[in-house]
Amino acid sequence: MDLLLKTNTYMRAKIFILYLFIFSFTFGQQYYNYVDTKIGSKGSGLACGYNFVGPTYPFGMVQFTPSFFSPNRGFVITQLNGAGCSNMGNFPILPISGKLNVSPNDMNGYEKYEKIKQATAGHLSLTLKENIQVDLTVSKRSGVAKFDFSESNSGTLIIGSGINSSESTKIKDAYIKITSPKSVEGYTQGGDFCGTATNYKIFFAAEFSHDAIECGTWKDKKISQKKLMNGKNSGAYFTFNTAIDNEITYQISISFVSIENAKENLKSERQFADFDFCKKETQKIWDQKLSKIIIKSNSKDKLTQFYTHLYHSMIHPNIVSDINGEYMGADFIKKRVEKGRDHYSSFSVWDTYRTQGQLVAMLFPKESSDMMESLVNFAKEAGGYGRWILANIETGIMQGDPTPILISNSYAFGGDNFDVESAYEFMKKGALQLRLRSQKQEIRPYLNEYINDGHTFASMALEYCSSDFAIAQFAKNAISNNKDYLFFKKRSQNWKNLYNPKTKWLNSRYPNGVWKDKTHDWREGTYKNYFWMVPHNLSTLIDTIGGKEFAEKRLDSLFTRLDADYHQDWFAAGNEPDFQVPWIYNWVAKEQKTNDVISRIIDEMYSSDEDGLPGNDDLGTMGAWYVFASLGLYPLIPGVGGFSTNIPQFMESKITLGNGNILNISKDDTNGKFLNKMELNKVPLVSSWVSWNKIKLGGEMKFFTSNSISKNNFTEEPPSFK
Repeated sequence: MDLLLKTNTYMRAKIFILYLFIFSFTFGQQYYNYVDTKIGSKGSGLACGYNFVGPTYPFGMVQFTPSFFSPNRGFVITQLNGAGCSNMGNFPILPISGKLNVSPNDMNGYEKYEKIKQATAGHLSLTLKENIQVDLTVSKRSGVAKFDFSESNSGTLIIGSGINSSESTKIKDAYIKITSPKSVEGYTQGGDFCGTATNYKIFFAAEFSHDAIECGTWKDKKISQKKLMNGKNSGAYFTFNTAIDNEITYQISISFVSIENAKENLKSERQFADFDFCKKETQKIWDQKLSKIIIKSNSKDKLTQFYTHLYHSMIHPNIVSDINGEYMGADFIKKRVEKGRDHYSSFSVWDTYRTQGQLVAMLFPKESSDMMESLVNFAKEAGGYGRWILANIETGIMQGDPTPILISNSYAFGGDNFDVESAYEFMKKGALQLRLRSQKQEIRPYLNEYINDGHTFASMALEYCSSDFAIAQFAKNAISNNKDYLFFKKRSQNWKNLYNPKTKWLNSRYPNGVWKDKTHDWREGTYKNYFWMVPHNLSTLIDTIGGKEFAEKRLDSLFTRLDADYHQDWFAAGNEPDFQVPWIYNWVAKEQKTNDVISRIIDEMYSSDEDGLPGNDDLGTMGAWYVFASLGLYPLIPGVGGFSTNIPQFMESKITLGNGNILNISKDDTNGKFLNKMELNKVPLVSSWVSWNKIKLGGEMKFFTSNSISKNNFTEEPPSFK
């Protein structure tokens, strides 16, 4: 007995020590160190994450990084994360050894950085040719760089004004002025995004830590001693004596309003000109943001993936208002944001409405509310909501009418402090008024056909149905307008007009009602991908095609592969229309298949490698998908506060919600693959769906699993709205 007692005591002690190790490994860390910004920075084609590697501030104004699209040009101060098209890349700065003897011209004649030494939240360190060391960090409205020329007696820093990630032909105007041996300012106008002209104007002001021994400008193939230069393929250079002090620091601020505002932004953050201080303070902010979700795990690799994806979900939308509150409106007139708010841009709405908007609202309701207010202000200035907003430009990229969904989702998950009356006014206007435009882009193309015939091009029509349902929810919950709620809810059923009973698929029809081939009219997907994009009425969809057994088989066939591209008839893990589909097994009472598929996606399609994403991150959309899938909660229905559930990927998660309440999520078995029951605050859940109204109160959510199939305790189906 004594021996047994001693053995049991010893084993308990070992388990306790192991637990403490795991606990300290995850709960007591600097979370910014788990972020690896290289994840998703490489790949090819549609399977590329398009993530930039440099530092940024949570929802901050600048992104200081090698451009994803032209890394040989040095380090730019604006870059979209995860956007699959060339964009921004303004005011690149590039260090070279010695003096500048040949004009940089278009800045394409240089070599890419050689080696990344460190890439975490708030800090990038790398080596260039000739062993020039570069360190980058940021503050809210500034970028700070440290250049180490330890192996040369002089070093030159080249700044491009008439240079960005676009072809030089896209630049309409540029200007740069050397204001002292250590300061410079300027602007550029014009660029493109996915082939669409983006004629935004951006200004900058910058300062060096030392006076240059020589400075001048260039344009095309000519170097000049002039202190001012205009036009594309132009910029300035500063040469420093690095024999005395080999380190040169550089601080740059931007503004979308004026050079004066850029200077004011720079002045307001001058304390961050000290590189180490700036890095430390920014990483402290990232720690605060990332620790909103604390994961317990003994796998550093899984922690790296989780926190990197969480980090990616906190980059955009980003602030574009200056320290004085001014921003450039969508009508190209200077505006001032309401005191206490920030104005935001970079809205990849077709993507972010599915995941990222809900996550931001849950964790950061203040920021989410300001983002929604920014969208409302944009609509007031532009004439209506945009689909894809870059700076103060509606690019018109993608399809549907996604902004009402994003706003309704944000409201449903806690980001509700904005002008809801005006928000609804523009929702309704865009959904009913023919040929209404946001700037030059039509908000709902083919709206006449959608209203009169009940259908239009298939994927576009499904997007309109989701938007109508979100508008209905917003009308009911934010405006208390039951009449409009019933109207838009009814119109959200237009998906039924796409159902072909002969093929049992959704597809387009000609204006006369004749069916088109089922392969026609799908945007970035196939008829098999888009079939399940009726998130608000899945039960009816399932009944329509023959019931749960038939739907299960159809789902099974989709998941034969997980890596399809936009034109293949399998699940595409990197493509937004498919994001929700794994959870649809919950609507056919096959919750174990939801869990199986999600685990397969995470294990097979994601990694911590540089090419570790199955597709474009799309400004945090994919990152937020990974976060939700890992937590076991997915916000599937437009405008409805709630989650379809799956077994979490981690044993324990602690979420500090934006309202201050804490939700602890746990599962009872590391390897359990089958869900038996769930409890929220010791009360059994009767459905695989759990409402936000319950979650937002915080408490304990527990998943009970096993390694063998056993009947779960769910007696109610997840919601579906007829």
